[in-house]
Amino acid sequence: MAAGPPLRVAVIGGGPGGLYAAALLKRLDPARQITLWERNAPDDTFGFGVVLSDETLGGIEHADPVVHEALQRCFVRWDDIDIVHRGERHTSGGHGFAAVRRQTLLKILHERCRSLGVDIHFRTEAPCPDRLSEAYDLVIAADGVHSTTRETYAPAFRPHVAEHRCRYIWLAADFPFEAFRFEIAETEYGVMQLHGYPYARPSVDRLPSIGPNGPEDRSGASTVIVEMREEVWRAAGFDEVSTQESVERCAKIFADALGGKPLRSGKSAWTCFRTVANEHWSHGNVVLLGDAAHTAHFSIGSGTKLAVEDALALAACLTEQPDVPRALAAYEEERKPVVASTQRAARASLEWFEDLRRYLDQPPRQFAFNLLTRSRRVTHDNLRLRDAHFTEAVEREFGCPPDTPPMFTPLRLRGLTLRNRVVVSPMDMYSAADGVPGDFHLVHLGARALGGAGLVMTEMVCVSAEGRITPGCAGLYTARQAEAWRRITDFVHTRAPGTALGVQLGHSGRKGSTQLMWDGMDEPLPEGNWPLVAASPLPYKPGSQTPRQLSRAQLTDVREEFTAAAKRATRAGFDLLELHCAHGYLLSGFLSPLTNRRTDAYGGRLEERLRFPLEVFDAVREVWPAERPMTVRISATDWAEGGTTAEDAVAIARAFAAHGADAIDVSTGQVVAEERPEFGRSYQTPFADRIRHEVGVPVIAVGAISSWDDVNSLILAGRTDLCALARPHLYDPHWTLHAAVEQGYEGPGAVWPNPYRAGNRRPQTGRTDAPKPRLSLGG
Repeated sequence: MAAGPPLRVAVIGGGPGGLYAAALLKRLDPARQITLWERNAPDDTFGFGVVLSDETLGGIEHADPVVHEALQRCFVRWDDIDIVHRGERHTSGGHGFAAVRRQTLLKILHERCRSLGVDIHFRTEAPCPDRLSEAYDLVIAADGVHSTTRETYAPAFRPHVAEHRCRYIWLAADFPFEAFRFEIAETEYGVMQLHGYPYARPSVDRLPSIGPNGPEDRSGASTVIVEMREEVWRAAGFDEVSTQESVERCAKIFADALGGKPLRSGKSAWTCFRTVANEHWSHGNVVLLGDAAHTAHFSIGSGTKLAVEDALALAACLTEQPDVPRALAAYEEERKPVVASTQRAARASLEWFEDLRRYLDQPPRQFAFNLLTRSRRVTHDNLRLRDAHFTEAVEREFGCPPDTPPMFTPLRLRGLTLRNRVVVSPMDMYSAADGVPGDFHLVHLGARALGGAGLVMTEMVCVSAEGRITPGCAGLYTARQAEAWRRITDFVHTRAPGTALGVQLGHSGRKGSTQLMWDGMDEPLPEGNWPLVAASPLPYKPGSQTPRQLSRAQLTDVREEFTAAAKRATRAGFDLLELHCAHGYLLSGFLSPLTNRRTDAYGGRLEERLRFPLEVFDAVREVWPAERPMTVRISATDWAEGGTTAEDAVAIARAFAAHGADAIDVSTGQVVAEERPEFGRSYQTPFADRIRHEVGVPVIAVGAISSWDDVNSLILAGRTDLCALARPHLYDPHWTLHAAVEQGYEGPGAVWPNPYRAGNRRPQTGRTDAPKPRLSLGG
């Protein structure tokens, strides 16, 4: 920061984040005037143990070796995670945790702040933020999840606070667990879970002196969090008893985990987790830090970690930038993507525990693997690096042949056996002429079939000229089109034996008669439009053509178009047929309450909205060969208020499964233009996971699955049966074969075509370390 008068800094809140920010700012510039207010006493504390990662500790070591050295002497470290489910304990090693008593951490930071000259006011409410922002150059609001500062400036920060479905309570046990422990209790009231980890051992938890005080002995102890869904909490009567009685009842429920020892509560109380996010982190010279800015579920141990990392980033930005406004902008720019990534992982973990009962019947080892990979931050590949013995045991239980990654295990659907679990997802190419697939389609689909995927899907193939999305869409409504498709299926079956080719049949509905994607996605044609039909006369977006509502007679005509196309698909030689009931196209338009406003037998309740898609499915299934599988693609959520919900998606999937669908291809959205998707890695997978476990039907997961490690993780955890990838196959048509090479796999799940076998090793690039010549004589 540019030279000038010493910076005057006010810090609201004396938790680890606020204290560490104060200490860092004072250490980096001793002339700074830093005042901190903490409304509690120095010895007050909430929670028991604090977990920090090696990465965070590295940042602390670099920024303040004194604090790092003090923490190093107090940390309890362990590598194992124990998962206890239905009387079986499975241990996974190599995880590397470090924890410290929260009170110890606070005392270290108190002493460090005092030694540096930070002015700390305990048992004192901070002045109002308006007064502080006038009196100081910078106000750091580290005042926690219930931040008064955030609420004071809510119109500027624009916070979003979501409360979740589980109740939990922070407790402690006066002995150290041997490992991080998850234990599941299936009670008469419902499922409860324990999260426990050690934070103090008698031999290591001694408070070192970095000031005038001497060491302080501590007994061994563990943090214990008991968590359950709200309805279970109420059914068990925890809402009607005192905290002490709750503690005693928790100790009895988890007596095996605790060895019969008691629990204690401190100042704990049952609460619901609140996820805090803010659109902006600063307002004028006021900036949010730690839980005031963001929260992430305790199951990934991130609260204190994120606050400390915030403090490190803020101190660095205030040093690097020329003034406070630019420093705060840089801080927010640096931290928001990191926090957003952590919050996505935390939400995945939180929701996994909310829906834990879904997985209770999994084999215990697979259940343990599923738990360990719940946030998507731990994956099959890095779990294998951490604990190969555990991972291989899960693979054997799953049925993987020796040295076979999960993605290369076969899957049977009706009379079709897929040699691996990789699907080339349907991708519209908009490159047909009069609906006829040409050389481009032969090369496009042929290349991906040669690339080793178990199943290659066509783009949406339209059942009529009026059912096209664009003039470039392929069809199966003429004999000429069927003959062109036969050319492609013959090539795949001859040149890529073992790869199945599937056709996706659909009708554009209200999203038809638009320009090619690269000319203007979902934009109406400037000329040559054709009339549209839909469940209801609703345009897709302003400026779109308004479709006609299909009459009962027209519904019959459309159904017959689907059956005629299915017959042509049979003669064309496709191995699998998928009915497209997603993304706002015609059949999807019947399913969503946002696009189906009919008042006849085909609109209203979900059962009525399902009627026409099921009629089409039944008609197609009747003419499609019995030994060949049929799948259905659905949008499991509309990402819009009042639209299809995850619960609706389960009901939709259950209905199609009851009518004979062999698998459900679970996508989301693209139903209404005003959608607000929650994008992220594998972001649609939880919908597939839920359908798989609640309906009991095989599923295809799709949506930002981009690595073979993700595919292995999802398959082995039991969250999906197949993984469909789109863009990765555009980038690399041989994605599956290259995934096999990178994993050292050479089995039947990934067979290189004979002409390509010479290329089944990764080519060397750049300089190699060749044997070095002798340059001197030995003695």
